[in-house]
Amino acid sequence: MKNINFAPFPILTSERLTLRQLEINDQQDIFALRTDTEINKYLDRVPSKTIEDAINFINKVNDSIEKNIAFYWAITLTDTKKFVGTICIFNFSSEKNSCEIGYELMTKFQSQGIMKEAAQIVINYAFHALKLRNLLALTHCNNQNSTKLLLKLNFVKSTETDKENPDLIIFTLIQ
Repeated sequence: MKNINFAPFPILTSERLTLRQLEINDQQDIFALRTDTEINKYLDRVPSKTIEDAINFINKVNDSIEKNIAFYWAITLTDTKKFVGTICIFNFSSEKNSCEIGYELMTKFQSQGIMKEAAQIVINYAFHALKLRNLLALTHCNNQNSTKLLLKLNFVKSTETDKENPDLIIFTLIQ
């Protein structure tokens, strides 16, 4: 993995989904996503309290993209352009030729195969366009939906645990 250039930002698509860069216009959707108690119960973060928090988050994400630190996509339905969630790859390691993947999906769009489809697009991009060899995912031990998703995507549960948070399970996918 040599220097990854995040510009121009890659728009990824499937028949049903378009993954694009976050925009300030996504502020209401990001606010809804980051205030949803069901989504946040397994995440170690302070929920957004205001729209300004959502705008600051979008700006922070886009700043990370400009600095070649992370790819962070809004997941939208191609036919309606409806925002349904986010997916990102970050924490790149040249030594391990790897990165971490993270995702979240609006509650009303869960259990429809959307995140599996989005993750497959991103995994394909990471392995083929970026030439990475390893992907990591961390999920809370009680987040059964995320665990099931990772297993469907052929991630393997690691025997090691996260040193900072023992409630997190580490999964790996090797090309």
